[in-house]
Amino acid sequence: MTRTPAQGDGSSRLDASQLRALPTRVDRPDYDLASVRIGIVHLGAGAFHRAHQAPCIDRLLASEPDWAICAVSLRSTEVREALRPQDGLYTLALQTEPPQWRVIGAIREVLCAADEGAAVLARLAGPQVRIVTLTVTEKGYCLSGGELDLAHPDIQHDLAEAAQPRSVIGWLVAGLRLRRERGLGAYTVASCDNLANNGRLLEAACLRYAQELDPDLASWIKREASFPCSMVDSITPVTDAALRQRVDDVLGLHDAWPVQREPFTQWVIEDRFCQGRPNLAAAGVIYSDDIAGFDRAKLRLLNGAHSTLAYLGSLLELDSVADAMAHPPLAQFVDRLMRQDIQPSLRPPAGLDVGDYITAIQSRFRNPAIRHRLAQIAWDGTQKLPVRLLGTVADALTAGRPLQRLCLAVAGWMHFVRRQAQAGVALVDPMAAELKTLGQSCDGAPQTDVSRFLSLSGVYGALAGEPRFVSALQQAYGALGDGSGADVAPALLAEAEG
Repeated sequence: MTRTPAQGDGSSRLDASQLRALPTRVDRPDYDLASVRIGIVHLGAGAFHRAHQAPCIDRLLASEPDWAICAVSLRSTEVREALRPQDGLYTLALQTEPPQWRVIGAIREVLCAADEGAAVLARLAGPQVRIVTLTVTEKGYCLSGGELDLAHPDIQHDLAEAAQPRSVIGWLVAGLRLRRERGLGAYTVASCDNLANNGRLLEAACLRYAQELDPDLASWIKREASFPCSMVDSITPVTDAALRQRVDDVLGLHDAWPVQREPFTQWVIEDRFCQGRPNLAAAGVIYSDDIAGFDRAKLRLLNGAHSTLAYLGSLLELDSVADAMAHPPLAQFVDRLMRQDIQPSLRPPAGLDVGDYITAIQSRFRNPAIRHRLAQIAWDGTQKLPVRLLGTVADALTAGRPLQRLCLAVAGWMHFVRRQAQAGVALVDPMAAELKTLGQSCDGAPQTDVSRFLSLSGVYGALAGEPRFVSALQQAYGALGDGSGADVAPALLAEAEG
């Protein structure tokens, strides 16, 4: 095979013929690439899938060779152009100290649906394929108000040209229709997107689309296919030039598209597979009937703490999550917030030790190899606060638990908005224009400033009329003073020690 130069430096391209020559510190597939068979089609071959689900399958192929992956990009040819010359191989860098390196071989075929539609349909309808997974982000589901948007341009196209779909819903149903015509069983469709109740939403969308095409097909899908819910979690930073150079240096070869992630990874899925499955538990996957319980724990503990660090850390002039966790008053405050205020609001599902989960989250936050900037986490506060923090506030009110630390986190967002608006710094938020006007009108007085924020429609809901919450929020806002580090740090220390 002709080697592809690595950016003009004369080095060879990673491919199957180079596996034996890799340095000993690079792990590689412990199975014969030619002996495995494709049993999974994955739609949306982005970095998260290649850093998360594909490595799970990679660990199983030596003992279960029937579950290799065909990775399908719906529109872009970039992944195909990067990985096909590499025989589907790529490097996963685990961001530890020191980093860990593994060449992943689970992806044995790479297709692009935009110009290889016939090959994609043939693979979906192949008798060996029993599972279809997807990571296409919430936007890819073509939903509106939690239901399939029949007016979406891609859905309208697919209803008119069902054999040449564009949408992920169209591809899933096209594959199922071919299988029904050929007398094959349906496949399991497993969403791996961070979307609450993802399996149920996906099933409803597929059934609604199929109903428009053929009611008998919809009935068959409802009867034969399965759509398990799942929850996934692992920080996967973007592949940048620095990672590419490090990987090339370690391998002594050029890898056109390596990926990276933190060591922590979580994949929780319902055990609802209609045609069998690999032993995912052997790769660390958790089977659970309570995906919502895991989602809730992640949303409140991980995401709620993330937002708290973002707003209070920004007021302290800190840059990243790791920097925030290296600030003793803030780290102590967040620990107490998680263990004493958020944890009591949870009903832990079987298999989740909340105390251990909190410890693991904080360890992830402290990882210096993951540079997760607070400014980015601070985006879209009007959308994030209701689900990350205000739901916990509402539960605390009902249960009669303290509100002070929770309200300090919410007040941190208010001061953040006020400071950014008055400094003329653009806010990234769907309500940016309204927040700018509101922030510029604030004068630092707790009662009037908090009243202004509570007037935001759609953010606080019924909490805006709860006297106990309003009073606690005013006290928290005042405790943060003018929002400077000189005022924020002692307020946090007082609550952490209180």
